[in-house]
Amino acid sequence: MIKIVFATNNQNKLKEVREALPQYEVVGLKDIGCFEELAEEQDSLKGNAQQKAEYVYHKYNTVCFADDTGLLIDALNGAPGVYSARYSGADCDPQKNMDLVLSNLSGIQNRKAKFQTVICLFDENGPTFFNGEVEGEILEKRTGSEGFGYDPIFQPKGYKASFAQMNMALKNEISHRGLAVKKFIAFLQR
Repeated sequence: MIKIVFATNNQNKLKEVREALPQYEVVGLKDIGCFEELAEEQDSLKGNAQQKAEYVYHKYNTVCFADDTGLLIDALNGAPGVYSARYSGADCDPQKNMDLVLSNLSGIQNRKAKFQTVICLFDENGPTFFNGEVEGEILEKRTGSEGFGYDPIFQPKGYKASFAQMNMALKNEISHRGLAVKKFIAFLQR
């Protein structure tokens, strides 16, 4: 089985991607001895994904992929966007992030939003990017207990359930990360 490093310490993301890539041994940062929090200093999802993957590639001399995901809400002019993980502050607390989104949307009818994920694979050829996007809307309140991040308040277009109400197989099939991972898999299998 081919081992590939996913530049994350987020166990939820790792679990999701491992399930989507069963033919690979997907390892996280801790598995390669990296215990630091990787910087996300760029002003785009693409830039952050590349920054993390490139750092791990050069420091640990291993092929690596990283992702960055943002929730873009129409009524908030695309916020939280690239700052989705730390929308409510540097502690990256998902509950506080959701509270702030719900508070900022209080009384607003337009709840349209989309999730975007960019994956960057960094190897001897440099960066290669894979994108995934899913449209939907922000619910009035948290619904469901599965998933992570903003999943309890995001309902994808065409579904009557939030991501947090879906099993992982369905979420991986339709989600922003799932779509980016499918493109990534197709590239790996070439």
